[in-house]
Amino acid sequence: MPVKELRILICSAGRRVGLLQCFRSAAERMGIQVEILACDLAPDLSAACASADRSFAVPRCTDPGYADAILDIVRDNQVDLVVPTIDPELMPLAEVSDAFTRLGARLHVSSTDVIEIVRDKRLTSEVLEAAGVPVPGSLGHEALLSDPDALGWPVFAKPSGGSASRGLQVFQTIGELPDSFEEPMVFQQLLRGQEYTINMFVDSDGRLRTVVPHLRIQIRAGEVEKGRTVRRDDFRQIAEGVHRTLPDLRGVACFQVIDDPDLGPRVIEINARFGGGYPLADHAGAHFAQWLLEEVLGQTCSANDDWRENVKMLRFDSAIYDG
Repeated sequence: MPVKELRILICSAGRRVGLLQCFRSAAERMGIQVEILACDLAPDLSAACASADRSFAVPRCTDPGYADAILDIVRDNQVDLVVPTIDPELMPLAEVSDAFTRLGARLHVSSTDVIEIVRDKRLTSEVLEAAGVPVPGSLGHEALLSDPDALGWPVFAKPSGGSASRGLQVFQTIGELPDSFEEPMVFQQLLRGQEYTINMFVDSDGRLRTVVPHLRIQIRAGEVEKGRTVRRDDFRQIAEGVHRTLPDLRGVACFQVIDDPDLGPRVIEINARFGGGYPLADHAGAHFAQWLLEEVLGQTCSANDDWRENVKMLRFDSAIYDG
């Protein structure tokens, strides 16, 4: 009996043409038909929306009506799988996950308990440290002012709820520190060394099935532009620690590590979603998109750790033309 066509909705699609291509390739390998829908604040200016089969305009993900807008698309178009792609939309969608379930759609978002932790970088650090996962020393603004030498100088600062490399700063001395900030900040030891993304897939039963690290050779706008897959046992062990610390994590996630030459690898943040560099892992044989589709269809998940090392990705600019 042929499998019905699956409809996939990519949220905040933006430039994520590569992610769409991964889902299309997964469907081709599986021998199924997919229709890919995409939504964005301005779909006519989104390359991924232009590459999708259909696209929709939605409010900004911080708008109170955002989740309802996504639910309307799912209801009206019988969507089977909803895939968020940016951090700020995770909690609004996770809070109404039951509504997606009632519509028969798989929402690719972990529980609100997980999202609450990973969306707060200071809380992430505290929770991981308590569980024995290596992280840099971290403090809030008031704590740093109370104990200025606790982290050493210089210190690295970032918004506690930030993403896409927004608001990153380095302060050389306590005298450079402003009296206040526009949003809560977390201050950390300034790490030096190579940066890695560790992609991980946790199946619907909560088992960690795959860990795929890649070296972030070059970054642009917070996403890897040039990268290479690597196998390291210490990264695998750290991923297992993250998994134990967040037992309700499901599906695709990634976390960033800086391998400091003095301190060793330290986790600096977690993203409970597809990372921007996921297409590298997919090309190396870690087909997260396919494994999600298998779960949506109720098939045996073929997730495995048999991916290729030393696969290099070199991104370049291209264009989509309209008119």
